[in-house]
Amino acid sequence: MTEEKFAFTMRLNPGMHTEYKRRHDAIWPELSQALTSAGVRDYSIHLDPETDILFAVLWRRTDHDLDALVTTDIMQKWWAFMADIMETHADNAPVTKPLETVFHMA
Repeated sequence: MTEEKFAFTMRLNPGMHTEYKRRHDAIWPELSQALTSAGVRDYSIHLDPETDILFAVLWRRTDHDLDALVTTDIMQKWWAFMADIMETHADNAPVTKPLETVFHMA
């Protein structure tokens, strides 16, 4: 199985650091399972509290099914749950910005 690393940013609304962490600390088991089933093996999100920027890194199978995951009820429910504390599109999907790898030491 071939994997790839994918990194991206998102943005919290001002003052939402504690609430974002609280919600993620209690991530729903069914969402974790859905991510795993879609091909995500490892996923971490990091915060720059000075800018409210979230930096996310995940490892996924190259044949991942994340495009289908975003249409599931559980992902739609999670996005709606998080929409009031972060920058989102009209459909509640987080505004994300993919990042380019410029250095990697293995």
